[in-house]
Amino acid sequence: MTESKKWALILGASSGFGRATSIELARTGFNIFGVHLDRRATLPNVEQIVNEIKNAGREAIFFNVNASDEAKIDEVVSAVEKKFEEQPGQIAVLLHSLAFGTLKPFIADEPTQAITKAQMDMTVDVMAHSLVYWVQRLVRKKMLTAGSRIYAMTSAGSSRVWKTYGAVSAAKASLESHIRQLALELAPIGITANAIMAGVTDTPALRKIPGNEYMIEAASKKNPSGRTTTPQDVAQAIAALSNGRTAWMTGNTIRVDGGENIVE
Repeated sequence: MTESKKWALILGASSGFGRATSIELARTGFNIFGVHLDRRATLPNVEQIVNEIKNAGREAIFFNVNASDEAKIDEVVSAVEKKFEEQPGQIAVLLHSLAFGTLKPFIADEPTQAITKAQMDMTVDVMAHSLVYWVQRLVRKKMLTAGSRIYAMTSAGSSRVWKTYGAVSAAKASLESHIRQLALELAPIGITANAIMAGVTDTPALRKIPGNEYMIEAASKKNPSGRTTTPQDVAQAIAALSNGRTAWMTGNTIRVDGGENIVE
């Protein structure tokens, strides 16, 4: 019988947490399916990630598609299914690290500056609901099976407020709720689901938030470790949690922040 290969499917694989986790998991034995949305100008960055994965001796198959478009989800799942028909495999890790949403206040003096229904719906759909749609398809196709691990990147914004962060905050709160529900429903078949709450991390997504410089400076000062979190910190934690010995950890929001949250 052909040996089954171990794969990770990373949603948001081209930057930030997704990039770092793709490379770290490759170094620890995983082949990588990466889903990202990049224009021509940033594709060289994706090529660099693929090369790093291959240099680690692993396969890398990347898809440049909108990870929240259900038709595109079906396309990727079909491609993965075809790959597994050629070479048996399992998606041992699914990471949801999609950071695309609207940063507008709910209330504004000028109505055009306030968030719209379409913008609110898009933000929560991309950053939260899409996780459920991916998991539904992957479980149905038996690509996520007993022993698989699901992780989703959340933030302190799920329970704290920041001007213009309202829609993203709602998305993160929804994402944590979805993780709890998935943990409940998937436990009987041996699949775990946990949210990962990183500390303030200097990523392209953070840089889009107005006031990000203050957030980075404040987090650096209050963190007991004397610095902010890095994508590599998070990637190493996910790799450690994916070692096959965490079957009894599910439904949690796990902090990876160097102690940032414990300090007022």
